Amino acid sequence: MSTHADTVARAAELVRHKLGDEHAVAIILGSGLGALAERLEDPVSLPFRAIPGFPPVSVSGHTGRLIAGTLGATRVIVAAGRYHLYEGHSLDTVVLPARVLHAVGARTLFVSNAAGGINRTIRPGDLMIIEDHMNLTGRSPLSGPQLPNETRFPDMSAPYDPALIAMLRDTALDAGIPISSGVYAALLGPSYETPAEVRMLERLGADAVGMSTVPEVLVARALGMRVAGVSCITNTAAGMSNSPISHAEVLATTARAAVSFERLVTAFVQRLAGREHSDAEREAEL
Repeated sequence: MSTHADTVARAAELVRHKLGDEHAVAIILGSGLGALAERLEDPVSLPFRAIPGFPPVSVSGHTGRLIAGTLGATRVIVAAGRYHLYEGHSLDTVVLPARVLHAVGARTLFVSNAAGGINRTIRPGDLMIIEDHMNLTGRSPLSGPQLPNETRFPDMSAPYDPALIAMLRDTALDAGIPISSGVYAALLGPSYETPAEVRMLERLGADAVGMSTVPEVLVARALGMRVAGVSCITNTAAGMSNSPISHAEVLATTARAAVSFERLVTAFVQRLAGREHSDAEREAEL
C-alpha cells in the first residue's frame, strides 16, 4: 500500500526532474498574490495536476502551479496556490507542497496569505509580518505516523525565525513599504468568522485571521526549515465594520496590495541571499 511518504518521494522526484533542486528559498503564495511568480526570470512551470498526489486547485485566486526561476538573482521555487482543509482535502494533501519543497532542496520557507484584520490599527491593504500563530483548526499535520526527517515534537517557541522577522522589517523600512507585525490565527473555514468569534480572537491576542498557512509552517518546522511569513490584510473582520465580507473583496484588496508585496518579497530574497553569502565567506575564512 502506498504511504504518504511514498507520495512525497514520487512528487519530489518529478519536480526535481522538471524544475531542478537548486532552490535557496521556497515561497507559498496565498489568495490573489500569485502575480509575484511573474517577476521570476527564466521561469519553468509545472501545474499541480501533473504532480503525483497533487489534486486540482478549486479556490479562486490560486493558479495551482510550481514555478522555479530566479528572483533578485536568487534561485527560488514558488507554489502559486495552496490547498485548504475547507476544500475537503486531507491534512496530508494540504501540506504535501511544503514537504515536496523541502525534498527538492529548499531550507527557507516564505509563506503568505490573505487575512482578515482584527487588530484595530491594521487596515485593509496593509501588510503584516507574522510573528507567531494560533492553530485553532483543531488539527495537526504532524499527528499520525512520523515521516522521515521530521521531528516528532518540534519546538514552536519561535515558529517564525526571529532573524528573518528582523530582516523583513529592515527590508520594508529600506524600501519605504509600511508594514506591521502580529499574530495570525488559523481557523478551519470556509465561512468567515462571526462578530462573536472575532471578539474572542481579539481577546486571545490575534491580530489577523485566516484559513491556511499554519499546517504548512508546522511541517516546515518539523523538517527544520527556517520560516518567514506575511499576511495581506484584505478586509476588516466581522463586527469591526458595517460592510459584509466576500471573497471578491479579498481578491480586489489583495490586487491593490500586490505591488508592495512583490517589492517586499523580492528585496527580502535579495537581502537573504546577500546575508547567507556573507556568512559563507566568514566561515571560509575561519
